[in-house]
Amino acid sequence: MADAIAEFKQIQKDGWAHFAPLEAITTAAAARLVGHAGVGQGVRVLDVGCGTGVVAITAARRGARVTGVDLTPQLLNRARENGVLAQVEVEWREADVEELPFGDEQFDIVLSQFAHMFAPRPEVALHQMLRTLKRDGTIAFSTWPPELLVGRTMALGPRYLPAPPGFASPLLWGDPSVIRERLGNAVKEVVFDRGRMLVPALSPQHFRATIERSAGPLIKLVEVLGAKDPDRLKTFRQEFDAIVAEYFEDNLVRQDYLLTRGRKI
Repeated sequence: MADAIAEFKQIQKDGWAHFAPLEAITTAAAARLVGHAGVGQGVRVLDVGCGTGVVAITAARRGARVTGVDLTPQLLNRARENGVLAQVEVEWREADVEELPFGDEQFDIVLSQFAHMFAPRPEVALHQMLRTLKRDGTIAFSTWPPELLVGRTMALGPRYLPAPPGFASPLLWGDPSVIRERLGNAVKEVVFDRGRMLVPALSPQHFRATIERSAGPLIKLVEVLGAKDPDRLKTFRQEFDAIVAEYFEDNLVRQDYLLTRGRKI
């Protein structure tokens, strides 16, 4: 099992290296998450799976003392560039959410935007996030509900390229009932909210082509099916485009997401 986990993480690390073109899509959502979490002057914030730094930098601009961690060096390099441009101080570190290199109760707020949900063992990731959070501190994250656009298109993937056995679907993090169960009695005052991204696209096909070049799991699927079964890849793309078409209007693709916030007991 350890080898399977290591292989899975390496695939994630390699795939998400191409995410930077999507940072503009998630920038407004970053501000929504930071506000949802109540980030303010002087608080210590950990951004888990920080990617290109949109959440971490937004929090730093509010006066927080921020650390951003990510598994992928290429994204951290982009985050550093973004931090310099924004003229904010953020500590950037390469780290795995399942092995956070911090002491217990070190942060006032722990955040994750569409990131921790991809950890292969949700119970391990959540334990690490809560371990590093101070008592009465805030944990807040954004995730993709399984019944909406991103969740539905993500669910196509395992039908065409089966995921490694034994790993929980990241889409379970988009279900409030699952979130409540996972948080259990470690977190109180759990609050849910909804957010919306409007993504410019000339057509559903243009939207899909961008995602194919930027989103880790889809990059791998296209690579494998393109080499082994082009006809099956064509069918996948048709299904993907049909789902996107339901959320496409006036050259905008509607992506709704779930926000969660709670306080550590």
